[in-house]
Amino acid sequence: MDIASIFGFLIGFGMIYYACVESSEGNLIMYWDPIAMLIVLGGGLAATLVSFPMSQVLASLKVAKNALFTPVKQSNEIIGVLVSFAEKARREGLLTIEEELPKLSDEFLKKALRLVVDGTDPQLVRDLLEIELSFLEDRHKLGRDMFEQLGIYFPSFGMVGTLAGLIAMLANLTDPSSVGVGMAMALTATFYGAALANLVALPVAKKLAIRSQEEVLMRQVIVEGVLSIQNGENPRIVQEKLKAFFPPRMRKIGKEEED
Repeated sequence: MDIASIFGFLIGFGMIYYACVESSEGNLIMYWDPIAMLIVLGGGLAATLVSFPMSQVLASLKVAKNALFTPVKQSNEIIGVLVSFAEKARREGLLTIEEELPKLSDEFLKKALRLVVDGTDPQLVRDLLEIELSFLEDRHKLGRDMFEQLGIYFPSFGMVGTLAGLIAMLANLTDPSSVGVGMAMALTATFYGAALANLVALPVAKKLAIRSQEEVLMRQVIVEGVLSIQNGENPRIVQEKLKAFFPPRMRKIGKEEED
């Protein structure tokens, strides 16, 4: 998991924990209500399963795992790989690239270079790669949508738990001991729903959106780089063209490493 996510979760849960300890004078058991947690967590997950087919839920979890735990390639890394292929193709010919393909771990780059080596028309190469890119964005959007829905369902079921607690409280007004139990469940359910939505579901959805943009950008760079290699462009021109995809700060880093 990237360092920002780790710090975010630690700070968020740590501050909530500290606030609970301070407000309860160390008696954290007052914040635990298994019935309220069952309503919020179980209800949110159940509603998600109703909203999405099981195959899409499992696929979304895989996308989320890859987005949160798989590091994104750096700009200078992908540019360096493409420029090295441009130099090799210009010096030894396009067909010599084929012997390097088994060494590549990026399947998208490998597919793009194989199309070029096979002599595929440049426009067809672009069309095929952009189709794959479009479906990649759709898969990422599905994963993001699932967590955004969880961000809606958790507070909603928190309200369901609140109403259930109020009903239990009002139904037993003659018994003073049951009033506190019902009110506690009503408030903890709202607490759980708000915390899960705003500290887990919605932040993860936003992280998935950012990671999706980063991966799409990297693949767009690959498309342009591979087409430039196919056109036989000068490696220096290829490098400058690909740097244009990134902000000046990232271009500067690439230049320093090159020097």
